[in-house]
Amino acid sequence: MRLWLRIGIGVLGMILIAGALIIGSDLLVVQYRKPVSALRYEAKDARPAPPKDTLTVMTWNIKFGGARIDFFFDCYGDRVLMTKEEVLSNLKGLLRKIRQVQPDILLIQELDIDSKRSAYTDMLKYIADSSGLPYAVYASQWHVRYVPSRGLGAINSGNAIFSRWPIDTAYRLPLPLVAAYPWWYRLFYLRRNILVAHIPLPNCPNFWVVNTHLEAYVPQPDSTRYFHIQLFAHTLDSLSAAGATWVAGGDLNTVPPGTKKLKDFDDNACKEVDPTFVADDYTREVEWLLPLYQRYKEVIPLEIYQQREQDFYSHTVNGKGWWNRRLDYLFTNASWIDGLVHQDSTKGGMETFSLSDHAPVTGRLILHSSK
Repeated sequence: MRLWLRIGIGVLGMILIAGALIIGSDLLVVQYRKPVSALRYEAKDARPAPPKDTLTVMTWNIKFGGARIDFFFDCYGDRVLMTKEEVLSNLKGLLRKIRQVQPDILLIQELDIDSKRSAYTDMLKYIADSSGLPYAVYASQWHVRYVPSRGLGAINSGNAIFSRWPIDTAYRLPLPLVAAYPWWYRLFYLRRNILVAHIPLPNCPNFWVVNTHLEAYVPQPDSTRYFHIQLFAHTLDSLSAAGATWVAGGDLNTVPPGTKKLKDFDDNACKEVDPTFVADDYTREVEWLLPLYQRYKEVIPLEIYQQREQDFYSHTVNGKGWWNRRLDYLFTNASWIDGLVHQDSTKGGMETFSLSDHAPVTGRLILHSSK
């Protein structure tokens, strides 16, 4: 009887998958095949801030509020789900840092709004209601109604933009899936995107913000991440051609030009689980971001980064180690006064390091008014 039950469940699963393929529905995973409007949220009693000539901009991959918990996918631990108490404690730490920086524009990657792993906490609402950035838009990167593996359950995670001023329009541009993966794997894989928002500032009405999180795990010699970078650059070129002033950034999952260490990072624990697993080899990619640096201004000038790159590292998987590479960026076609990667090392503190596997990056942006 148990054998027939298992066979029946297996057949039912195949029917569901086949049905999703045949009718093209989003039965299990929301596919986002075309550009769509972004999800919008506005905090209660939201009021636009007074005009400013200089904006503080911040980008941060917050690891879905997971802080330094050792999750199974990093091969450091076996955690899958968080408790509500853990999520809220981690979010309070993130919010404390955001309030310290006081950004006018905030770009967030890996933000959950309805995921079992983060106790179904709506982080878009949480941050907008509590940060002084009451206007927010969201583009899902991984919207799965149910993941049976390891009890993950429902996941809705993606990119968000927060602002002190109302967001006029916002849309989600889809990025291509990893070509090297088999079709059945791509069907359930992450739907990465570029989130574009128009924020008509009082003194710069043609102001745009772009946020993205590019492909992380690319089998060699697949070039999906290269194509993602090209589409990101094309989006920025199009805004510039239209006369817009913009700021753009996020987790690009590759290193700046001239980076010295390109592979064999000591925080790759997955190679101990599977010796054939090779992650984070940037050898082919070291010049992929160069056109962006040449056409636009990054918050940390390339010549400064190349002189002392360790001061600007923003990522590590090892919660007991230290930052060992830079993956997070802010570009603009206007100008920066200064930039900072918040490693917290100069103050002798570890707060930022303990809040995510990425450090936040900030800069003060000088607006070039456009009408």
